[in-house]
Amino acid sequence: MQSDSTDRDAAARGRSRRRFLAVAAAGVAGLAGCSTETATPTDAGSDGDDSDGAAGDGSDGGSDGGSAGDTATASSVVGRPLAEWSEYDPEWAAPTSSPAEATLGTEVLVENLEVPWDIAFAPDGDMFVTERVGRVLRFDGETVSTVAEPTEAIDAGSIEPGSDKRPWWVKGGEGGTLGVAVHPTFPDPSRIFVYYTYTNDEGTKYNKVAAFDVESENPGEPVETVVDGIPANNYHNGGRITFGPRNYLWITCGDGGQPDDAQDPGTLAGKILRVTPSGDAAPDNPDLGDGADSSVFTYGHRNPQGIVWLPDGTPVNAEHGPTGRDEINRLVPGDNYSWNEVFKPEDYPGSGFHPPLFNTRAKSFAPTGSLFYTGESVPALRNRMVTGGLVSQQLVITTLTTEGGTLPPAEDAYAQVTDDWSDQAYTATVHTAMKNELGRIRHVEQSPDGEIYVITSNRDGRANGKFPTERDDVLVRLTQE
Repeated sequence: MQSDSTDRDAAARGRSRRRFLAVAAAGVAGLAGCSTETATPTDAGSDGDDSDGAAGDGSDGGSDGGSAGDTATASSVVGRPLAEWSEYDPEWAAPTSSPAEATLGTEVLVENLEVPWDIAFAPDGDMFVTERVGRVLRFDGETVSTVAEPTEAIDAGSIEPGSDKRPWWVKGGEGGTLGVAVHPTFPDPSRIFVYYTYTNDEGTKYNKVAAFDVESENPGEPVETVVDGIPANNYHNGGRITFGPRNYLWITCGDGGQPDDAQDPGTLAGKILRVTPSGDAAPDNPDLGDGADSSVFTYGHRNPQGIVWLPDGTPVNAEHGPTGRDEINRLVPGDNYSWNEVFKPEDYPGSGFHPPLFNTRAKSFAPTGSLFYTGESVPALRNRMVTGGLVSQQLVITTLTTEGGTLPPAEDAYAQVTDDWSDQAYTATVHTAMKNELGRIRHVEQSPDGEIYVITSNRDGRANGKFPTERDDVLVRLTQE
């Protein structure tokens, strides 16, 4: 953690030593492999973060798109009708087959990344990747460049590739440069949004979301602060940001070590926020009463790090629970998701809190970045929620079937939740895949052409078994044989 400008300047000098070279990657639409002094291309073109502690748009619900008010075009997309969302399909149906019937594989595209955390795609296929040490990288198909290095962001630190150290905390804890989102009308304006941890002049850590101009000659300075004052700590920093179907910016906030505040709608601890690209509350956010922050969409969360939308606009999130008890939740505007009062499945009935679709009970997945897959490249995952698992070092694949629908077979599933404690809107059938093949899977993202990309988090000090290897951390493309 940097506590003063001298430390930040030193960290920035260390980061600036990295050089990026362009390497064409055959068959990768809109994406290039890369090479740096540490990151290298391959030949192929808390919680466990973690919930083991150690070990909207709801139809859209007020669903969602984005604008910073920079141009008429940019501002006109904010709050667009759900039916204009390209993925909108109110008649969608969950698959009835088992994803375990398919053989999944990976193609490694980039090696030796430094604790990557998030991926976001621009409409033209450019990929933006954050590294927790303080960088946002852009892959444009021909070149790789650093487009943002928030000057005030802490350098979270990392261990060396192949290291056998297990520090649990690198110096930045779970903070650093975390989520990234691309303006819905990019490149007009040429803005990305970054969620990062910083230390103020009094020595207190906070998280903020800021907008950066990727064409700026000063990549360290944001052009606008979107949301500030999100509680930060060595753990439970939340950090996922993404634009939803109606182009509002969704922000997942952990409790930041303030679990009691998760129940207070007047704080940003343990919340999911929905705002415009300028940081104003979405106009149809729920009214949570006097003293509530108008940007709050749902509250009572512990450490949410994944958010997706079903094709009808229903938002679903994944979050870390205490000593296991990780959850997948259907998000309903204004609802309370119980942290830190209820977290055991058997305690939900009659509690008044919104119950989860799935709870791991005492088992820890440590679910993080997620996608709802709508592409064709990996058919077995189509119309399913795919989530990275950190301490479990696997993919978590969730099929959400509406009442009366045909369920996938459960014989090879981790769980099929039909219990009365669960959210009855959908039946969650959960499968796991790729156990210990990549190590700690941090995020899963879909490109505009329907490919699936995965990043790992093996250099954060918490990987198990053979990880980190000499090639970690990696960016891979998922394949189906």
